[in-house]
Amino acid sequence: MSEPTRTPLPERAARRCHNAVNPLHSFHYFSPELADEMGKIGLGDSSAVYLATRAAAFGRVGAGAVTASFYNFSPELVARHVPAVWETAAPEAVLRARLRTVDRSLRRLLGDAAVESAEMKDAARLALKAAEACRPEARPLYAAHADLPVPEEPHLAYWHAATLLREHRGDAHVHVLLRTGLDPVEALVTHTATGRGMVPRFVITSRGWHRADWEAAVARLRERGLLDAEGELTEAGQALRARVEAETDALDTAPYAHLGAEDVARLTELAIGFTRAGIAAGAFPAGIFGKE
Repeated sequence: MSEPTRTPLPERAARRCHNAVNPLHSFHYFSPELADEMGKIGLGDSSAVYLATRAAAFGRVGAGAVTASFYNFSPELVARHVPAVWETAAPEAVLRARLRTVDRSLRRLLGDAAVESAEMKDAARLALKAAEACRPEARPLYAAHADLPVPEEPHLAYWHAATLLREHRGDAHVHVLLRTGLDPVEALVTHTATGRGMVPRFVITSRGWHRADWEAAVARLRERGLLDAEGELTEAGQALRARVEAETDALDTAPYAHLGAEDVARLTELAIGFTRAGIAAGAFPAGIFGKE
């Protein structure tokens, strides 16, 4: 049976869909439910919680695999917690606690009616369909999560699909950063300078870097003509960041092309609704995004 003919996607439709779906994946990282559920299995340090939560799909990996795949976390921070974290909480226990966290946090942020709605079921169906076209080659975080079972509950299935789509694009993004010569801290500095990233004080602390690391990266970027004296992106810096996103888009077209223009538009519409509701309910801490 031949594949149906699909209408070409409008320009930037794939990225708009990604930008609409992606935030919901991240809600649980900032939720009080995560600290509560991970505390029940013995994890109290916030860095250990994040690293274990995101890396558990790998199984009992060491610091090298986490540092390589996460890309912009300090090797020193990762080695402080991995692989020791698995002695406190096995990856399987972390994954179960993560799903409990997602269930509780989405119900709190969106409400039971939204979680159990026909719209949520439709969003899960469409996002999972998009993820069918994701490829595992050279995408370790995506591939590890793709090996996990799809949860039965629609809101958890939607979150799972959002995770697959996020990590699929994220793994591609790392390849582009390497090709464009932005090391982990430089990538963080330039992203913050766009105004679309998280504020430096949060990034530096949460990723385990020191202020000296940040300032050294700023100096290197100035030498390359990518930042000006005020720390703003120069014209060349803006062009480089645009190139990074465009090349990442090019490596992340398959899921949305597979979905087709009509379904991409519908998933974007649904995702915007859920994402906006979650943000309005306080999914992210105030003042976490921006340049300062």
